[in-house]
Amino acid sequence: MEAAALLERFRSPGKGSGLRARQRLRPGELLYRAEPFAYVVSKELLGGVCEHCLRRNEHLHRCSQCKVAKYCGKSCQKEAWLDHKQECKCLKSIKPNFPPDSVRLAGRIVFKLVICISERLYSFSDLQSNTEQLSEEMKDGLGHLAHTLQLYLKAEIQDVSHLPAAIDFFQIFTKVSVKM
Repeated sequence: MEAAALLERFRSPGKGSGLRARQRLRPGELLYRAEPFAYVVSKELLGGVCEHCLRRNEHLHRCSQCKVAKYCGKSCQKEAWLDHKQECKCLKSIKPNFPPDSVRLAGRIVFKLVICISERLYSFSDLQSNTEQLSEEMKDGLGHLAHTLQLYLKAEIQDVSHLPAAIDFFQIFTKVSVKM
């Protein structure tokens, strides 16, 4: 049975939204499985973890273009290309600098949102930002990250005004920072 038939979304005042079962379930029954919407390997682990399968490995092959991403082999590199292609250009364009993990993650989110605005049970826009609960200092920091993201993405997105209205760099950081 498809996950959408087993589960329903609900809102809980003051707590956000969630999923609950529509029918009785057996212990250990798989309810939902999905690929992550977006992820990055943290800077500290970049040299020893495959960018696709996330396995630790001492003998990784690096991307010939950006020289940053590393893979177990050709199959992992090929499968990761859709997520890495645009990021690769951005990483090359800012060398020798390297963006913070949060900027790389937000970049991958932007690239994914440009091609696919929603997922099946949840969409990125469903995530809460809780902007009103952030301190002014935190808002300033996220504003700086949003500006850094804009500079990072320049190689792929020259004019951010052409992005869909749903893609707001500041809001991406408010949603991601709460979840990190």
